[in-house]
Amino acid sequence: MDSQEALALLSRLRSNVETVLLGKSKEVELALASFLAGGHILLEDIPGTGKTTLARAISASISGTFRRIQFTSDLLPQDVVGVHIFDADKRSFTFSPGPLFANIVLADEINRSNPRAQSALLEAMSERQVSVDTKTYPLPDPFLVIATQNPFELHGTYPLPESQLDRFNLRLRLSYPDRESELRLIRENTLATSRDGLLPVLVPEQVRHLRALVERVTVRDSIVSYIYRIVEATRRHPLVRLGASPRGAIGVKGTSQGLAFLSGRDFVTPGDVRRTAPAVLCHRIFLSGEPAGGAPEAEAGEAILSEILEAIPAPV
Repeated sequence: MDSQEALALLSRLRSNVETVLLGKSKEVELALASFLAGGHILLEDIPGTGKTTLARAISASISGTFRRIQFTSDLLPQDVVGVHIFDADKRSFTFSPGPLFANIVLADEINRSNPRAQSALLEAMSERQVSVDTKTYPLPDPFLVIATQNPFELHGTYPLPESQLDRFNLRLRLSYPDRESELRLIRENTLATSRDGLLPVLVPEQVRHLRALVERVTVRDSIVSYIYRIVEATRRHPLVRLGASPRGAIGVKGTSQGLAFLSGRDFVTPGDVRRTAPAVLCHRIFLSGEPAGGAPEAEAGEAILSEILEAIPAPV
């Protein structure tokens, strides 16, 4: 697959998703950049803004396997990863895979589940495998987790711990659509029909080729240094108790490569890094105390990162 063919496929993929998620081209582009970089996505916003729609649209555009897990308070780890079942005929245990064994997994309302069920995703998201009893099973390739959560509804929820949040490459907030897009949604009222009628434009083998091409996008040493300085600044900010991890720095680099490739370039610019950094790093910034003025921690983290991006000069 050459670059022109790859860009044509990505154009069809983007058009497919934007067909059902109106007025969110920037968010769709970031989500696809993370997807190309192999990074898991956390969609966080109020109900009805299109979180599940975006996840299902990406999955419908790829003719791989898709599973949806509704996270609830009584969900158990074996409900996610699978379990060994005794086969009386063979007189041995056989593995029955859970819904995690799919190319794209939608973890809906992930913060409604208890920490044990949430932890079932940790190994899968970082190592693309799961361990059940004493055996390890590889997950399909490609493998992507797209999780949703409502940050404003706290009753009956379990906030994701730092280790779980760090497994998500990207956190996106969709917010309300613009006026024209919402008017179109109200007039046509075909959201579910359009989403379910999407035709796949990629097969898993093509996804693997696209990811290989994205890895070849050039990242100059000055850009790598720029990423490091941004990440390192989050760790020594006076209001931060825990800054972005090395995994976050790698996520900025990979997602910037994906963004550059989507733009038809074979090199990363400082602008790619600046666009990528908020979505990749803000959920990895944890404050040392209560945010000033009673602002939510997420908004305070965004303000800190914005301050850092303004302070650190971009390479020429």
